[in-house]
Amino acid sequence: MNRIPEFHRARVTLTTASLALAAAFALPVARLGAQATAVKGGAIPTPASVLGWEPGTDRKLPTWKQVTTYFRALDKASPRVSVRTLGKTVQGRDFIVAFIADPATLASLERYRQIQRKLMDPRLRMQGELQGLLDRGKNVILITSSIHSTEVGGFLTPFVLADRLARGNSAEVRSILSNTIIMLVPSQNPDGVDIVGDWYRSTLDTPAEGLQPPMLYHHYTGHDNNRDWYAFTQPETRYTIDSLYTPWVPQIVNDIHQQQSNAGRIFIPPYMDPLEPNIDPILTAGTNALGTSMAWRMVSEGKVGIATNASYDQWSPARQFSLNHRGVRILTETASARLATSMNIPFSALGTARGYDARVQSWNFPVLWKGGRWGIGDIVAYQSSATWALLSQAARDRRQWLEGYATLGDRALAENHPWTMDSLVPTAYVIPKQQKDPQAVQRLLWTLQHGMVEVRETTAPVAAGGTTLPAGSYAVVIRQNFGSYANALLQPQRYPNLREYPGGPPKRPYDVTAHTLPLLFGVDAIPVYGDVAVSRAPIGAVAEPAYSVAGLTGNASRRIGIYRSYSASMDEGWTRWIFDSYKVPFTTVVDRDLRAGKLNDRFDVIILPDQGAAAIARGLGGNYPDSLRGGVGEDGARALNEFVENGGTLLAFNEASEYAIEALKLPVKNVLAGVRNTEFYAPGSLLGVTFDRANPIAAGHTATASAIWFQHSPAFEITDPARARAIATYQASGDPLLSGWLLGGDRLNGKAAMVEATVGKGKVVLYGFRPQYRGQAVSTLPLIWDAIGRGPAQ
Repeated sequence: MNRIPEFHRARVTLTTASLALAAAFALPVARLGAQATAVKGGAIPTPASVLGWEPGTDRKLPTWKQVTTYFRALDKASPRVSVRTLGKTVQGRDFIVAFIADPATLASLERYRQIQRKLMDPRLRMQGELQGLLDRGKNVILITSSIHSTEVGGFLTPFVLADRLARGNSAEVRSILSNTIIMLVPSQNPDGVDIVGDWYRSTLDTPAEGLQPPMLYHHYTGHDNNRDWYAFTQPETRYTIDSLYTPWVPQIVNDIHQQQSNAGRIFIPPYMDPLEPNIDPILTAGTNALGTSMAWRMVSEGKVGIATNASYDQWSPARQFSLNHRGVRILTETASARLATSMNIPFSALGTARGYDARVQSWNFPVLWKGGRWGIGDIVAYQSSATWALLSQAARDRRQWLEGYATLGDRALAENHPWTMDSLVPTAYVIPKQQKDPQAVQRLLWTLQHGMVEVRETTAPVAAGGTTLPAGSYAVVIRQNFGSYANALLQPQRYPNLREYPGGPPKRPYDVTAHTLPLLFGVDAIPVYGDVAVSRAPIGAVAEPAYSVAGLTGNASRRIGIYRSYSASMDEGWTRWIFDSYKVPFTTVVDRDLRAGKLNDRFDVIILPDQGAAAIARGLGGNYPDSLRGGVGEDGARALNEFVENGGTLLAFNEASEYAIEALKLPVKNVLAGVRNTEFYAPGSLLGVTFDRANPIAAGHTATASAIWFQHSPAFEITDPARARAIATYQASGDPLLSGWLLGGDRLNGKAAMVEATVGKGKVVLYGFRPQYRGQAVSTLPLIWDAIGRGPAQ
């Protein structure tokens, strides 16, 4: 007998968590509707009336103040546009969204949101209600732009789209407005609009014009802000999830990006293989159909250099929240210029990207770009053309989109799991309440609920994994609205062994290959394949933990420095985020601080985040200002050596370990140095190790499965055991892969993953992994805290 509660469609109401979210968001949405009914007047502003120039003008970028001024002016003047502020960014700027639709729709947004929820969740529909919902519903479209702030066309394309929708009167515009509800986020990273814009304007007419800024364009994450879509660490991610995805669950998401300059002019899906196995084929097919339709229209308009089925894959939920939540994701990647400075690219300088050659016509690259001038105006034109093609098709085929959307809900609750080809899907994952790290358990529950996953409790003991789990344990049942998403995050990944050609090198994934939260967080979540008795109602909303670490939170007695290179490292940003989140005081250290020496006067511990040895040693060069060039240099290397000799502690994360080995002449070597990827390859995977529990640095590690995040990482061999010892070691034989993709795992057998080396009165700790990976590697954070040395609790 199936003891999972039956899903009675006519009678089951919103879950506890969903009720809380609905209550939280109903009022703002209702206010939006009321605002849209108010009398609006005055001339509708043009972008140029606010900017002083047309979007796409060479060497011109807006400030975030100009962006918000324009959209708020549009809100006041146009009955088709309603803007609201969702919150403040990391650096305190307004994060805004513009709802765009015909005035009658905007006046009744809450009504349409309720229709959308009933289409999404079959448990909310009365018998015979579906056809009426399909007749009345709208195709809800979320457009996000410029999350990556050096992709500056995304600052401007929202101006063009909003202007055309607010002032246009063609039959096509009217069709879009009457059949869709558009949620336009002008920038997913408002801080970056000013970080990059201010840098760019400061370099005009200098040799540095058009160069990348020497700092992260998101305060903590840089480019990784688009890898935060299941961890939800940043406020900007949360605003989009909490205020747009959760209350609306859109059918289509258009994510506007840019790519390198020397291949195609724009990428549009279909994506390349592999597919994440938990994504419903309806969404894959919808993505393919919509992307192909967009490319067809753009070619008909005379656009060239359009690539499909290339470069980007459909694997990680870290950047594909919508594909795991009922919405197709249309990523567009337009060729970049030198920020807003144009460039000339001869045809002979074009090259290959994954899946095509920009100089060769092919089925997925049907029209060549012949080279020439390419600038910000071209970027805005291609981005606007692509999004407009999406909007037109979405409006024209509104009912088909809604029918597929409703079917997705039925499939999510089906007993045979038609959304996956996997033959073995757990009934549920059971999470014991009593675990060694309660804070990690709490974060796992919060993370799952934040991704719209329902968590229940078991009502009877559960036999699984050779043990019996007590009644009252947490349970994530897979037959629920977003059970496929939960399965993706809770199961180990098995990335396919893809090669460039038979017997050739591995086919590089677009990003990483693992995303198993129990391994990352160090929490036991046991898959159960038989009957599981669970509570009918899910548990209430779990609060995010108040992150803390005994002896370090709020304690400045350990003087900690975190190195920041002007060749900006995302890992440095994530390191700061971890320390700020856990309220561990630190000081940022730059090249000139290290070169100045006398580091023991200021610091007890210095951390080198993950970065290549050459980037640390040499830093920026070329046309950057002299004050930013040169890296740590020889003076900095000597100062670091003196710092450790005199009793300091140096922590080196991942690739930075190689710098420490070279600069401090440590008795350690990286056994993977120079090894070809045909012999060893691990592009972002979770590997198993064994810790030396007698070492105080490993004392705080509590996870049952000792997993580390391995990404372009070293593996160590100690050459002088009198001066160094292993803290973590790979197994003596066999494959250490726990999740992701690993080739040549036997090269790790018996090697060290973490080493402590003695230098004079001090020590160096080498991490052959990223212990704070993207703010997610909770299980290995104690390896940082205990290497620093925890002071007395405050």
